[in-house]
Amino acid sequence: MSEAEAGARLDVFLARVLPASRGQVRALLAARGVSVDGGGVDLGAKGRILAAGQRVALSEPTVAAASAPEPEPEAELRVLAAGDGWLALDKPAGMPVHPLAPGERGTLLNALVARHPEVTGVGEGGLRSGVVHRLDVDTSGVLLFATGELRWLDLREAFRSHKVEKRYRALVHGRLAGEGELVLHLAVVRHRPARVGVVPASDGRSRRTELRWRSLETFETATLVEVAPRTGFLHQIRASLAELGHPLLGDVAYGAPEGSAPRHLLHAASVAIDDVAAESPDAEDFAAELARLRARAGV
Repeated sequence: MSEAEAGARLDVFLARVLPASRGQVRALLAARGVSVDGGGVDLGAKGRILAAGQRVALSEPTVAAASAPEPEPEAELRVLAAGDGWLALDKPAGMPVHPLAPGERGTLLNALVARHPEVTGVGEGGLRSGVVHRLDVDTSGVLLFATGELRWLDLREAFRSHKVEKRYRALVHGRLAGEGELVLHLAVVRHRPARVGVVPASDGRSRRTELRWRSLETFETATLVEVAPRTGFLHQIRASLAELGHPLLGDVAYGAPEGSAPRHLLHAASVAIDDVAAESPDAEDFAAELARLRARAGV
C-alpha cells in the first residue's frame, strides 16, 4: 500500500486494483479470500481504511471460486422469454436467486450459468452475475437476468427510475374488495431473518414505497389480489398487505396463521420494460390453492 493509496476503503481499493465490480469484491471478502498484513478479513471489513505500508493479499483459488458460480446443468431451468442481452426465467418457490457463498448450489443462477456461461461477470459479477432484480426465496414467478453488460445497465436503470411494469398475484387472508393505493415508509426492522415494518417518514432507515392493488376474486376467508408495485423494497408487498390487515396466506412472519399454506402465496406474474416482456402462469401450489377456494365457493 503506497502513500498515494493510503486512506482508501478496502473494498474501493480492491475494486480499483483487481479490477473488479463491487459485487465481485463483496463475494471475495465474504469468501475470506483477502488478508491484510497476514490476517484474514471478511465482508465486515469492506469499509476498513487502509494505511500506508499495509500489505493486502489475495487467495487465488478463493478469488476464482468467488467470481464464478458453480454450473448445475442437471437443475431445471424454465425460460419464459428471451431477447438481445436478456432472459426471463420462471423461478420456482423455494429456490434462491443466486448463491451466497462459493460452491453453493441449488440456485437459479447455478442452473443459468450451466446453459449460458456468458452471464458470468455481467453486472455485479461474481455470485450475482447477471442478476437484474430479486424475488424472495418463497416467491415464484418471472425473474430477469442480463447476459450482456449494456443490457444489464439499461435494465438496472429502468428499475431504479421506476419505469418497470410489474404485476403480482397474491392470495391474502380475509375478504378484501375494491382497489386502492398504498404509500408507506418501510424499513428493515430485524435482520436474520429479515423483517420489514412501517416506520415514520422521519426515521433515517425509511424508504418511501408505492403500490396499487385490486381485488380479483373474493372468497369466504381469502381474496385473490393483483398487486402492481411502483417501487422495489425488501418484502414490500408482504409488509404492505399485512399493514392493510390482509397478510399473504402462509406468511407467518407477517401475521398469517400457522398452517394456512406451506409458503407465502405470492407470484410474480409479469414484467415489462420497453422491448423486454415476460409472463409466468400461476405456480402449481398457487393454482391448487386457488382451485380449492373456488371449489369451496362453488365457482
